[in-house]
Amino acid sequence: MIILLLLIPAGAGLLAFFVRSDGRRRALLIAAATLGSMLSLATWVVAPAPALGGWLAVDPLGRLFETLTSLLFLAACFYAVAYLREERHQPHADFEEGSLFSNAREASFTGCLLLFSAAMTLVTLSQHLALLWVAVEATTLASAPLIYFHRHHRSLEATWKYLLICSVAIALALLGIFFLAVATTNPDGSTIALLVGDLRAHARQLNVPWLKAAFVLLLVGYGTKMGLAPFHSWLPDAHSEAPSVASALLSGALLNCAFLGILRTHEICVAGGLADFSDRLLLIFGLLSMALAAVFITGQTDYKRMLAYSSIEHMGILAVGVGLGGAAVFGAMLHVINHSLTKAMLFMVAGNLLAAYRTKNISEVAGALGVLPISGLLWVLGLFAITGSPPFGPFLSEFVILKAALNQGHALVAVVYLGLLAIILAAMAGPALAMTQGTPRQAVVAPASAGYALRVVPMVLGAAVLMMGIYVPPILTRALQQAALLIGN
Repeated sequence: MIILLLLIPAGAGLLAFFVRSDGRRRALLIAAATLGSMLSLATWVVAPAPALGGWLAVDPLGRLFETLTSLLFLAACFYAVAYLREERHQPHADFEEGSLFSNAREASFTGCLLLFSAAMTLVTLSQHLALLWVAVEATTLASAPLIYFHRHHRSLEATWKYLLICSVAIALALLGIFFLAVATTNPDGSTIALLVGDLRAHARQLNVPWLKAAFVLLLVGYGTKMGLAPFHSWLPDAHSEAPSVASALLSGALLNCAFLGILRTHEICVAGGLADFSDRLLLIFGLLSMALAAVFITGQTDYKRMLAYSSIEHMGILAVGVGLGGAAVFGAMLHVINHSLTKAMLFMVAGNLLAAYRTKNISEVAGALGVLPISGLLWVLGLFAITGSPPFGPFLSEFVILKAALNQGHALVAVVYLGLLAIILAAMAGPALAMTQGTPRQAVVAPASAGYALRVVPMVLGAAVLMMGIYVPPILTRALQQAALLIGN
């Protein structure tokens, strides 16, 4: 089953490059995403046996991330089919219906989308840290063409920045794995395999200075891909210039994969008695990311960049939750789900707004509730959700982290955390709400032919975000507890 989880999107992705018919290619995309999601859900019923000598396996942490990724990808695929149809009618779409160039561009986008899914699945299933590193690098290569889809000079700049910065970061992560390999070498010359389970079981035998150095390098390497400050500079450009469906996956799924890479190393540090060391670093970078996001969200004029900086904020929240330990780790795992669902919904709604208003400038968008009633309403609800307002899911997970900080006696962390959340709420509320009020300042053409699908998918995601704030299913609660126990001290 594990091999199938990888082969289905990878095989469909390669096939998509050679399918000439738009209809068949889109059907292939939906079929692969649906089958992958069904297999992912099946792992909750029947635990699959490890593959490749234990290099690939499903543990509670990986299963949580893999299921979230596959379900989010399924939603993105349904949105992508409608998005690609609508994209042909946009002014920046310099191709004509049915042209060879149009088919080639869409084939490339669809193929890379499926390969991107395969790479992210490999990240969640990898139990060997070297294979995990390969998978994270594969996500970069597969997602770069998605960012460049519009062939604009800004898209080209964002793509090169993404490739350059993430390549340097992944090189540092590779050095961290080398350091970790040195840490596993015993005085008699024997070594411990770089499998997460083996490293966790023998963590007390690892060389402490080398393990600390490895964690720092892996935190910087994967933290860059995750969007932690001050290594975040690629993220606002890439998320802003990519098509909205790609932005939804970059923010809702890719950042989680990089976070998982950090969590795998953090597990080893906790098991090796270095929880204080790794916790402290995660807290510092988490609060720094939230602070930087608060600065750049304030006065932001581009609503997609505003959402990108919001992603940096929420990556900081995840780091703070894990860094606090204890119950806050449960809150962080819950927040992984809440942020992914909410941010994917918001980027999809942003795509609807961009298709209608043909601008990303906040000041040039007005009257969205009148022009696009459903998208305008989802934009308002998404704003309240992503800024941690009740009764939405992010409020619950952020509150769990705050409560854990207070219960553990981290009053200063709690005050800074709460203050930054308040600043970001104030900074986002005014501009985002202004986009929905008043009357449009220019002629606005709402999506017509594909509008139904463009609305339904974010509506479903929005309903899930609301449900997560009111009722968390017991099976999900148990899964979150198991993942938190695997990580926490």
